[in-house]
Amino acid sequence: MTLQGKASVYAGAALLRLVLFVAFPQLPDLLTGRVEISTPVTSFKRLQEGLFLYNHNVSPYDGGVYHQAPLLLPLFSLLPDVKSWPIFTSLLYILVDILSANALVKIAESGEAGQSRLFTSPRRNKRASPMLVAAAFLFNPLTIASCIGRPTSVFTNCAILHAIAKVIQGSPFSAIVALSFASYLSLYPVLLLPPLVLLAYDRQPEKRRTKSTVEFAATCIMVFLGCSSILLAMSFLLTGNSWEFLSRTYGIQLTLTDLTPNVGLWWYFFIEMFDSFRAFFLAVFWLHLSSYVGGLSIRLRTQPLVVLTILLGSFSIFKPYPSISDASLFLAMLPLFRHVLPLMRYTFVATSTMMYATFLGPAFYHLWIYAGSGNANFFYAITLVWSLGQSLLVSDFAFAVLRDEWEVDRPEMVGKEIKQI
Repeated sequence: MTLQGKASVYAGAALLRLVLFVAFPQLPDLLTGRVEISTPVTSFKRLQEGLFLYNHNVSPYDGGVYHQAPLLLPLFSLLPDVKSWPIFTSLLYILVDILSANALVKIAESGEAGQSRLFTSPRRNKRASPMLVAAAFLFNPLTIASCIGRPTSVFTNCAILHAIAKVIQGSPFSAIVALSFASYLSLYPVLLLPPLVLLAYDRQPEKRRTKSTVEFAATCIMVFLGCSSILLAMSFLLTGNSWEFLSRTYGIQLTLTDLTPNVGLWWYFFIEMFDSFRAFFLAVFWLHLSSYVGGLSIRLRTQPLVVLTILLGSFSIFKPYPSISDASLFLAMLPLFRHVLPLMRYTFVATSTMMYATFLGPAFYHLWIYAGSGNANFFYAITLVWSLGQSLLVSDFAFAVLRDEWEVDRPEMVGKEIKQI
């Protein structure tokens, strides 16, 4: 990828976002209020509420509205008031998107998707252009909408992508620090630690690979715990020597106390849930979400980047408070695996299903909340369709990867149809 080509893609994406921010000044506030973009733990409006309390020397968690990481408050307090000078906040979010795209470019340039230490795809020569990967992310409507809507999930996505990029570049310490920051912001990225450690172990130079996998993993876990402890200690000092932020930031995700509608599967289920069964089903839902980590890391040990990609897709479906920002992160990783995309069988069906839900979701929400001619079932039904489309895409991608791997062991089956008996 030439420097000129990279600059043109970045400049075009930044200019598009800047035009949307400036030419349509009401658009950011409109998108900020959309439940498809903002959740109780990523909402920019709730961040502004917490920032107001923080700037007036009041605990940001006193209002019961702010459920995000405390260290975001000093960052945004450095920016001019968003009502008077919104351009500075807009530039921050544009910069984060550019940094995320740059991390994707580094991942694409490494070729890790087609050839890892333990596996070499026979199709590895069909690599995706780093410029195409960056453009697919930056000009994805979901990514653009997330940038304009200004949820804090874009910071989490940026940290995750940088963790993957750093570990591929052979900097496991920097990668673990980035992942700890992502986990500090959103909790769920901690589940990415096992495949990230495996990828870090594989990407070490041969002469430096002196430790066993277990010893290396233990070291990474200690670094992760140390970085997380530092971030939590800083938060403790920032909130007036109080641990209240733990329950308000992470407790709400573990217990789902805020049932604001979103594009996920949890909120409606727990609205209808009897209190006596709530703890049991919370445990089941979290067990289901975390169970993918072990199975995928063991089965696809030879391709840790594939594990990370499938997990990101699973999280965008099954995490407690998902948004389209999570889906955009998974879709950003898919072009890296251009060599296996032709093996996917249901790309058209999955894409059509997701587009169908994308267009009808806002309409169904309007019928429920504003027109009063529908109920919660209208919106929840279309979120089920959205999750179905993502599930098809994730499972079909997993099939393509496994088929590619299988053809290495069975070269006589290349190009032949598989039939289940």
